[in-house]
Formats: sequence, structure tokens, C-alpha cells
Amino acid sequence: MHTKFKKIALIGKYMNKSALQLMQNDLSDLAQYLAAKNIEVWVEENTAQHTQLSQYKTLSIQEIGKTADLAIVMGGDGTMLTVARSLIEDDVPLIGVNRGRFGFLTDLRAEDMLAEIDRIVAGNYIREPRMLLSTQVVRQNQVIHSSYALNDVVIKSGLRLIELEVEIDGQFVYKQRSDGLILSTPTGTTAYALSAGGPILHPNLEAISLVPICPHTLSNRPIAVNSNSRIEVTLVQFNEAQLSMDGQSQETLEVGDKIIVQRSERNIFLLHPSDYCYFDMLRNKLNWG
Repeated sequence: MHTKFKKIALIGKYMNKSALQLMQNDLSDLAQYLAAKNIEVWVEENTAQHTQLSQYKTLSIQEIGKTADLAIVMGGDGTMLTVARSLIEDDVPLIGVNRGRFGFLTDLRAEDMLAEIDRIVAGNYIREPRMLLSTQVVRQNQVIHSSYALNDVVIKSGLRLIELEVEIDGQFVYKQRSDGLILSTPTGTTAYALSAGGPILHPNLEAISLVPICPHTLSNRPIAVNSNSRIEVTLVQFNEAQLSMDGQSQETLEVGDKIIVQRSERNIFLLHPSDYCYFDMLRNKLNWG
């Protein structure tokens, strides 16, 4: 079989002990299946250690970005977010096999993975770019923190309301008192932003949504802006507040900090079977009629 994917890396959610046996069996089946097709199989080093797949070559997550043609991630959306953030500097496409709960990003069912991945490695796939957000924290005119997010950037209070001021492309938007603010990519609009009342944005939209978390004034509603916008949020008043990227990387904030959010120049690329439909996925995951 001719395939452009000569070296495929497998990455699993090894931290969840209760699901480890199932995932170990799935990864073993997948590795054997790919190896039988003369594909060079690599296993991420921590995944290999916890799943006892010692017969395959191992790579660190950083080495995967430099070596593999394709990475297959088995776990939930959190696992996919972690891997995507780790491979931002590389153009390795990702396939997600769901062994979590919702699986908005890890959309292949484990029961169907061999057939679906066979179609993908044979060239029958959709290559879908997903935008990233680049974030900087500026304190006293100095950048003290930089990071990326595939889902969202969240500014959140501790025990009480925080007051923040929002500018977009240098134009004042509002001063708001709330529990916080979610700045989301289209990918992230089915995550925290959706729970906070934000809109679902199709992944091919070039947009960023701003969703207040429990605003003090009910007229503060979610808005969506062009993805080329430069969003600046200034922390005016609070007892305590934190900034988080994809719910994983966190930074403690101080009064006067400016959080600058804009679209990154880089994308993450997801591979889906050729008959993948975003609306089918939404209907299944959200139990729409």
C-alpha cells in the first residue's frame, strides 16, 4: 500500500489508570496493524512506559514533532490539547481516537479506529486546519508570559467579581464586572465557552469569540470578532485572578496586567476520514434530535 505516512507516532492518555488496560489493548492492536502495513511505528516514551509497548521504538513528544509524518492521539480532548500545544512548532498532523468523554477533537471511535485509520493512511482523508491563539501578559511594559491556546484563553476571578477593560484593535469596547472572560477559537466554542452561554462557531470561521463568565450586568453578551483582531484586556480591580490556556497552563495575574490575545501565525492540522461531517459530530456529541 502506498502512503505518504511512513512514520507514525502513537500517543496515549497514560495518566488515567482506570482506562489504562483498555487503551493498552487498543494501542497494541493499532501498532501491530500499522507495522503489518510496513509503516514505521513509534510510541511516545511515557506512553510506552505505562502501556508496556517496549517492542517499539520510542520518542519524546518533542522528537515526535521532528520525526513523525503523523501522530495518532488516543484519549480525550484534554489529551489532544496537550499534544497539540506540544507540537505547535511542527506541522505534524493529528488524528484523535476517543477514549475520553465527549471527543470533539478525538472524533474517531475506538471500535472503528482500524478501519478509519486505514482509510486515512490510504489517502482518503480531510486535512483540517485549526487556528491557535497567541497570548502575552504585559506587566509594567514588559512581557512576563507568552503562551498558545487551541481552545481558549480564560481570565477568571477567585472568590469575588473582577473588573476588566476590553479593547479591540485599539478601540474601547467595555468595562465589565464578572467572574471572568473567555476568549475562544472556533475549536473552543464547544468547550467552556459553550457552558458559559457562548455561540458555537464552525471551525472554518476566521473568528474569535469573547464570552463573559456570569457578568454582573446581563446586557454584557458574547460577541465574535474577526480572527485578525488584536484583543487587549486590562485587569482593573480584583482580589485574585488567574489566566489559563486550554485549562492547562496557568499564570497568576496582578492589578494593571494587560493580556494581549491575537491569532497565532501557526495552525494545528487535524485529519478526519473523507466522509467526516462537523454537524454529524455536533449532533452526536450534544444529543441533538
